[in-house]
Amino acid sequence: MYFKQIFEEKLAQYSYLIGCQATGEAIIIDPMRDIDRYKKIAEDEDLDIVAAAETHIHADYLTGLREFAEQGIRVYASDEGDKDWKYEWLIGSEYNYQLVDDGDRFSIGNIHFEVKHTPGHTPEHVSFTVTDGAAASDPMGMLTGDFIFVGDVGRPDLLETAAGQKGAMQSSARTLYKSVEQFKSMPEYLQVWPGHGSGSACGKALGLVPESTVGYELRYNPSIQASDDEQQFVDFILEGQPEPPLYFARMKRDNRGGPKVLGTLPDPQKMTVEGLVNRATQEGSAVVDTRERTDFMDAHLKGSLLSTYNKAFNTVVGSYVKEDEDIYLVIEEDNLEEAVRDLIRIGLDNIKGYVTPDELEQYLEGSEYTERVETITFDDVAKLIEDSQYQALDVRKLTEFNGGHVKGALNIAHTRLLERKEELDKNKTWVVYCQTGVRASVATSLLRRDGFDVKYVNDNVEPWLANRQREEGKE
Repeated sequence: MYFKQIFEEKLAQYSYLIGCQATGEAIIIDPMRDIDRYKKIAEDEDLDIVAAAETHIHADYLTGLREFAEQGIRVYASDEGDKDWKYEWLIGSEYNYQLVDDGDRFSIGNIHFEVKHTPGHTPEHVSFTVTDGAAASDPMGMLTGDFIFVGDVGRPDLLETAAGQKGAMQSSARTLYKSVEQFKSMPEYLQVWPGHGSGSACGKALGLVPESTVGYELRYNPSIQASDDEQQFVDFILEGQPEPPLYFARMKRDNRGGPKVLGTLPDPQKMTVEGLVNRATQEGSAVVDTRERTDFMDAHLKGSLLSTYNKAFNTVVGSYVKEDEDIYLVIEEDNLEEAVRDLIRIGLDNIKGYVTPDELEQYLEGSEYTERVETITFDDVAKLIEDSQYQALDVRKLTEFNGGHVKGALNIAHTRLLERKEELDKNKTWVVYCQTGVRASVATSLLRRDGFDVKYVNDNVEPWLANRQREEGKE
C-alpha cells in the first residue's frame, strides 16, 4: 500500500493519497481545489488517481472533489445528515459518483475503505477506516477528517457561528459527544489520520504531531478526557472556540451547492503602478499589499489592504475581500503562483494583476497617492484614551480580550471586522491593537481604506497590562 499525507501549511490541512501498488490505482481523500499537485505526486509514484472522497462539507477551503468529477473520476461523498447538508451539486448530476452511508464499503485495488458516520462537527461527517487487503483483514488506520484531531476534536459550533444556523451549536456538541463515545470502542492500535493540524481554525487546540492512535488520544486528548459526562463535554468543547474567519460561511455554501469549476489557475498580468493606482480607487477592486507591516505603515498606496505574505495570508484576504471583487497584488514574483493557489483555495478567483514591492516603493516616494499611518506604543495609548476623541479597538479573540484589555476598548476579532465595522463611530479616532501588532496591522489597513481615522499600535500588550495591574495595585 502507498500512503502519503499531503500538508498545506497556511490552512494547516491534510489530504491523503492512498494507492494500491499492485494495480497502480489510487484515491485522494479531502483534496483541495488545485488538483494538479495531487496528480503530479501520483504520477511520480506510477499511480493513477481513479477516485476521490471527502469526509464532510468543509468550511475552511473549497473542495477539489468537483474538479476530479469534471475529469470523469469517481467521487465518494456522504449521504448522511439532514436535508440541509447534502451535496446538492452531486445529487442527480451526470458525474461518476456514489453517495455513502454508515457501514458502506468500497475498494481501490486491494485497499478497502469502510464508512463510519461521525457527526458533530457537521451532520453529514463521515470517517473512513483503511485496510490493506493484500496484507491484513483488519483496518490499520482511520481517516478522521474534522472529527478527531491530534489533541482535540472538531469544533461543533460552526453551523451556528459561521453558517448562521441559529441554535445549532448545543445540539451539535451533544451529537459530537455520542460520536466520541463510539470512537472509544475502536481498537487502540488503530492509527488516527486527521484532516487538520495545529494552526487550523477548525478546532481550538490542535497538535503539531501529524498523526496519532486511538489509544493515545483516549489517554491524552483533553477533549476526550472531558467526555466522561455529556454536559461536561458540551461545556468544555464550546468554551473558548475562536471566532471563525468571515469566509467560512461562503465555503460552506459553495461546497454544498457546488464550487465553480476552476480548470486552470488564474494568470494575473504584470501591470504598471499607475494602472494599480487606477484600480485602487475603483469600486469592486481590492489591492492587497503583501509587504511587511512596518513598510506598509511607513508608506502604502491609498485604498490598499495589508496582508503580509505569511501563514495568515489567505485567512486575512478571505476575511477582508469579497468574492466578486477583482484582486490586484503587491507581491514578489517568486511568491505569485503560491499566492494564487492560496486565494483560489478559498474561492477568490478574480486575481487580475500584480506589481512588485520594489516598483511600488519607487512610485510612492513623493506621490500624491501615498498614505502613511501613525505607529504608536501602549504608553501612547494610555495618554490618548484619556481624551474622549480616542477609543481603543482590540482585534484579538474574545477569550484573549476577557483575559485583560485596555480600559474602555471595544472588541471585534480581526477576522470579523469587515461585517462589523459599521459599529465603529467614524467621528472618533480608533487606536487599534492586538497581542503583538500583527493582527492590528491588517485591521488598521481595512479601517483606513474605509475612511476611518486610525492609529496603529505596534507593541506587546501583555507586559503593558501586567505593569498597569501592578501600578493599580499600589494605588
